[in-house]
Amino acid sequence: MTVEVTKLPSGLTVITDTMPHLETAALGVWTGVGGRDEKSNEHGISHLLEHMAFKGTKKRSSREIVEEIEAVGGDLNAATSTETTAYYARVMKADVPLALDVLSDILANPTFVPDELEREKSVIVQEIGAAQDTPDDVVFEHLNELCYPDQPMGRSLLGTAKTLKGFDRDMLQNYLSTHYRGPDMVVAAAGAVNHRQVVHEAADRFSSFEGTAAPKPQPAMFGKGGSRVVNRDLEQAHLTLALEGLPQSDLSLFSLQVFTNILGGGMSSRLFQEVREKRGLCYSIYTFHAPYTDTGFFGLYTGTDPADAPEMMEVIVDVINESVETLTEAEIARAKAQMKAGLLMALESCSSRAEQLARHMLAYGRPLTVEELVQRIDDVSVESTRNVARGLLTRSRPAVAALGSGRGLDTAVAFAEGLTRAKDKSLLH
Repeated sequence: MTVEVTKLPSGLTVITDTMPHLETAALGVWTGVGGRDEKSNEHGISHLLEHMAFKGTKKRSSREIVEEIEAVGGDLNAATSTETTAYYARVMKADVPLALDVLSDILANPTFVPDELEREKSVIVQEIGAAQDTPDDVVFEHLNELCYPDQPMGRSLLGTAKTLKGFDRDMLQNYLSTHYRGPDMVVAAAGAVNHRQVVHEAADRFSSFEGTAAPKPQPAMFGKGGSRVVNRDLEQAHLTLALEGLPQSDLSLFSLQVFTNILGGGMSSRLFQEVREKRGLCYSIYTFHAPYTDTGFFGLYTGTDPADAPEMMEVIVDVINESVETLTEAEIARAKAQMKAGLLMALESCSSRAEQLARHMLAYGRPLTVEELVQRIDDVSVESTRNVARGLLTRSRPAVAALGSGRGLDTAVAFAEGLTRAKDKSLLH
């Protein structure tokens, strides 16, 4: 694999990884703008803009956009997240210029036709309704609000029916011109690609995205913890817990990921084995860590019978506290092996590789080599993992959100809120 990087005069970065054994290519445009960049009256506009990019340009109708890609056997998609928005395609190697032409066209020349805009607003209102019918989506929405109160990061990416109603063509165009700037954009491609060809195509087709970098979002401030119980008549109780994690640039990030994997990253994890396999208190339980530019989000999710919620949460708190001081070499080695396998398996997919390269450029300003990433994983030790776990339990109070019915939820939430207090007491002995 050969990674090459070129910065264009506009400030836009082109990064490619040629994989000679492939006949297809994955490529896309990643922008450093997402939900956290929105003002209060722009709530949901990043996601709406992503949708509207496919609804027609000055030279293509919405139907022609997808037909041109699908006519050559390719596919086209997009995604909005907290800090980025991505538009990407997968095509045969001969069709890389076509894919770049379509991707540049939908971003440089969108028409935002009023009728299309109103229809797409209605589509997103339906998407919001579907999310509200999905319990785990609802409970995480409440958890995010607790973790980042009165901040864009604490809001749903979809917006609300009220905010969507206020968006018009001028607002979309202004948001696009303000936040889609060359210095904050990456064209990434992997697979059957030629770097010089991609650079030539990108320089020509994305030349309008220039100027200074987009304005930076407000710094994230993790909240003071607390709890929220949302009553809804459901068969299961859905419980979530969050602690302030680490940002992308923190040197302890890989140690925290190892701890997260040991705790709830798979079927061999401590929580899965103790809570589900040994006690049968739930069907699903997992932990994860999401790093951002200036903060991190450590989360836990589980679903159970409401009557079992208090016992289950008490067990979870005990397992987390015990894990900090009783991590073993075997567990560390297993988690590191899982991380390395996931890293190397992703390299076999040109889609995963293109996304990884783009995210590296936006987060670090350079691609991290495979050897560098493997070395960072290898450097994780029992002591570094214990230290980062101790920091996790002392950095913030837990935020806890529960969705369901029954008196047991309040008791379960009280147990969860005691997580860091229990840790504080153990440190006194």
